[in-house]
Amino acid sequence: MTDLDLIDRKIVAELMRDATLPIAQIADKVGLSQTPCWKRIQKLEAAGVLTARVALADPAKLGFGLTVFVGIEAPDHSPEWREAFVRAVGAIPEIMEVYRMAGELDYLLRVSVQDMAAFDTLYKRLTDSVPIKNVTSHFAMERMKFTTAYPVDIRNR
Repeated sequence: MTDLDLIDRKIVAELMRDATLPIAQIADKVGLSQTPCWKRIQKLEAAGVLTARVALADPAKLGFGLTVFVGIEAPDHSPEWREAFVRAVGAIPEIMEVYRMAGELDYLLRVSVQDMAAFDTLYKRLTDSVPIKNVTSHFAMERMKFTTAYPVDIRNR
């Protein structure tokens, strides 16, 4: 379901802004009655456009005050190494996101930890669990913009 019409995009945008909105409010905002709006939401979920409804939390207020972006260079690109790497990063809950990259880095991780000591523990756990050619860590000093909402309702695409 890649061809979303403007109403679908507006529904998705509203849910990305606030997934707790009642169907009646979403329907009103997108110009539908409740039943057609609910049916569209169900179709968007069934098609995998909407993958989850979650609450966002302030990491600092939960004790995760340090964000680190970690670049990984793999020692090789074998399926065995990739599988071991996926298992290793999957077993560390403080690793919030993992991307396979093109360019100088092979993988980019976003890590949220309490402090530098917690990052050092995570670093040792990761490097002990899978061979890594090079690790480069970048420590975020300030989060200036953060959103999980894609700009799907900016214009009809």
